[in-house]
Amino acid sequence: MTEKTRFAIIGAGVISTPHARVITSSPRAELVAIADIEPDKAKEQAEQYGIPHTYTDYMEMLKRDDIDVVSICLPSGMHGEATIAAAQAGKHVLCEKPMEITREKMDAMIAACRKANVKLGAVFQRRTLPAAIATRQAIQSGKLGRMVLGDAYLKTYRSPDYYKSAGWRGTWALDGGGALMNQGVHGVDLIQWMMGDVQSVFAYSKALVRDIEVEDTAVAVLKYKSGAFGVIQGTTSVYPGRESRFEVHGEKGTIIFADSGFKEWKIEGSDEVAPQVEGALSASSNPKNISTGGHYILVNDMIDAIAEDRDPLITGEEARKAVGLILAIYESSREGKEVTIEL
Repeated sequence: MTEKTRFAIIGAGVISTPHARVITSSPRAELVAIADIEPDKAKEQAEQYGIPHTYTDYMEMLKRDDIDVVSICLPSGMHGEATIAAAQAGKHVLCEKPMEITREKMDAMIAACRKANVKLGAVFQRRTLPAAIATRQAIQSGKLGRMVLGDAYLKTYRSPDYYKSAGWRGTWALDGGGALMNQGVHGVDLIQWMMGDVQSVFAYSKALVRDIEVEDTAVAVLKYKSGAFGVIQGTTSVYPGRESRFEVHGEKGTIIFADSGFKEWKIEGSDEVAPQVEGALSASSNPKNISTGGHYILVNDMIDAIAEDRDPLITGEEARKAVGLILAIYESSREGKEVTIEL
């Protein structure tokens, strides 16, 4: 491998921009090519970020021998086939959220990358936020005592025009769901990463406002394997969108933080205050309002994982958990019963 790790991107939509931006800004990376079935989209990204090669067929792009890593930036329900093709071509994979929209496809992605001996990393950039890391450490160290509640409030706004902007949005076939699977998946991943795995869920989900196949509003009650309870609220139907908010409560303390930073850090018998952290840019009302800090960390982590021959920071197995939880929420809503999580 050359001194720089060479990347390519499959998909030139909105989410490809942070990938292109951080890859081209990293002194350790080089962006070689980008593919999209709409040539104008690929050319626009190529011109903006100095990408030398564009393709309309990513299978042709994968034949190049100067690509080490492929960023998958396609609609959610197409992540699997592109990841497997990249693995079979001997390329490492950095896959956008959600990893895929079915358990079977996620299993196939993991198996293909393991078989080809390539890395499979996932993009859940909220895991890199200092507030989330500090909260998880406080829980794991026992500062809060026995955990009682872990809640995620994921209230975003997406207009009718947003869903009309691309044929795959708001569909079961390619979006795999709505407010939870697309926008809320970051928060779903984060609350279970901090609190631990979820055992079961009871939920309601429905399109209350938008004319879409999938849900624009969902509420779920969680039972964690630790014995704690929790709530997830996810929506794209409220105006204006609110910053994502996470509340964790233990018998000895409470921590609350949102996109803008900590709101409360209170531990019984202690004067400890919340760590000083920078807030993150919120995409609650604008999907293009994505901070690239987390992407930069994950891109450079992938470079290190390849060099050190280790797993990336967020593996396929880890990324699978959020989708598994969301699928259980959908099942509970359809069946009207508590559903045990399948990981």
